Amino acid sequence: MSATRTVTSLLDGRPVDGAPGGTLTIPNPADLKETVANAKLGDAGMFLEACRRAKAAQPGWAAIPAPVRGRAIQHLGRLVEENFEALSRLITREIGKPIRESRGEVQEVVDTCNFFLGEGRRLYGQTVPSEMPDKQLFTFRMPVGVAAIVTAGNFPVAVPSWYIVPALVCGNTIVWKPAEYTPATAEAFAQLILHAGIPAGVFQLVLAEGAQTFDGIERALDEEVLDKVGFTGSSEVGRRIGELCGRHLQSPCLELGGKNPLVVMPDADLDLAVEGALFSGFGTAGQRCTSLGTAIVHRDVHDDFIGRFSKAVTDAPIGDPARDVLYGPMISARFSERFERWLELIRPHHAVFGSDGIGRISSSNPRTGFVGDPEAGLYYHPVIVDGVTIEDELSRTETFGPIVGVASFDTFDDAIELANSHGYGLSSSIYTNDPLSVFHYRDRISAGMVSVNNSTSGAEAHLPFGGNGRSGNGSRQSGQWVLDQFTRWQAMNWDYSGHLQKAQMDTADLQSRPEFRLPN
Repeated sequence: MSATRTVTSLLDGRPVDGAPGGTLTIPNPADLKETVANAKLGDAGMFLEACRRAKAAQPGWAAIPAPVRGRAIQHLGRLVEENFEALSRLITREIGKPIRESRGEVQEVVDTCNFFLGEGRRLYGQTVPSEMPDKQLFTFRMPVGVAAIVTAGNFPVAVPSWYIVPALVCGNTIVWKPAEYTPATAEAFAQLILHAGIPAGVFQLVLAEGAQTFDGIERALDEEVLDKVGFTGSSEVGRRIGELCGRHLQSPCLELGGKNPLVVMPDADLDLAVEGALFSGFGTAGQRCTSLGTAIVHRDVHDDFIGRFSKAVTDAPIGDPARDVLYGPMISARFSERFERWLELIRPHHAVFGSDGIGRISSSNPRTGFVGDPEAGLYYHPVIVDGVTIEDELSRTETFGPIVGVASFDTFDDAIELANSHGYGLSSSIYTNDPLSVFHYRDRISAGMVSVNNSTSGAEAHLPFGGNGRSGNGSRQSGQWVLDQFTRWQAMNWDYSGHLQKAQMDTADLQSRPEFRLPN
């Protein structure tokens, strides 16, 4: 058994004494007898102080040339590689993510650093032709200022890196508030950032609960020591953050929930579709914003798909995340309690498949082939709910856990209606070998991300990530597109004519002869 960590907020790289926001004990969700961390929490006042310090440090950080800032990100990527296995195993201990997925998440941080190292040399502006002589026009990317980054714990290092890495490259300073239930992983990642050459004050870590964080953001906005908020979490909280930032004429970067559809056309490779649905729906125990919500299957292949999908889920190994399993426990007790409420959305007209029972796996509610001791952690049966209709609450509710709905459709219009009706627009997938179906689907789906013959989950560091509707405000993370979240365009005109030239008034006019006609 690994040692229990005591972790706290880090202001200017130094641990903060005291716990004005109280303390939290974080158990290993795969083995509740093991304590992973004791966390000393901050409060709204500490969050405000962190923003003040970040504000003071920002001009100095922005003055460092962008390619040099990129080198710090290169150092971070190498540090993560050198600490790859230790960080991966800590993620698995703290949130119960299978070790193979944890390693994939840490690799995502490395990939993000590798990409944005180069962006330090590619923060391109433009030279723009002027309409007047002896005058040049330019555009420049300028840092926003202080960015508060508030992230969920299901991807405790990958998603934060999507915000923190590009924001730092662009010359912003950071106040990071990770999920309070992943303090050990957050503190470890923060130490790697602080040892990558980032100057004191540029990066601040505040461990705090949600209500205190919201109050801290409000106070920092009122005091004008916060210039940007990045938030990954629920649509409900995202809406409140959007309202708060809007009052200060700020546009937050919001990456929210999803009810992600996977459409199976009649010509689909069903084995491939089942493989994608299995990973989409039950990887990380369904606790991803991109997890499969509803598989929407053409009626001609519905029964065949259900038979194969049910067998794949029934046969899948579930249990100890240190071993080779499809998924491990729920991340924390708060998610298992909510998941039990979502199981109440199953109605009499639904058929349930996938396991020996529903609810928490235990000696009295066993699952055949469980890997490890089900009594040790927060393990739940996988649930396939067939017969979902557009009227069902289950079809429009994000269910953060190992449950997948299956609906049938007759026409392509029916499939699109089912896929869009919930109002989310994050990720989606279609399984087909017909290019026309692919392009019609891409054109009509509301989601910001579309996969063809692939799962609804799986981001790459150089492709835009984000959603629409209830899934976000149209902002995007990853790749060059996230630069628009952490920079502001500045335009400059330089007139060297020696006299005032007035735009739209002193421009040359080349006369045409509109009456000219070609001879017959």
